[in-house]
Amino acid sequence: MEHEMKSIWYFVGLMLVAMGVVVFLSGIYYFFVPDRNSTVLGNLHPDIWWGAIIILAGALFFFTNKNRTRK
Repeated sequence: MEHEMKSIWYFVGLMLVAMGVVVFLSGIYYFFVPDRNSTVLGNLHPDIWWGAIIILAGALFFFTNKNRTRK
């Protein structure tokens, strides 16, 4: 029986989605509970934007390499 391995980009996509969710949820938390020490551009909520971008990039990696296997 031959084992087929998943591509490394499949697992990179999973990791990016997981990390993007953490960043996004922390951004949502700080949106409702503002930090006392705000930055100059903190009102733009970059953690929400970057979390969403990381999730999209991870989903792209995950779904484009979902069915690809290496021998």
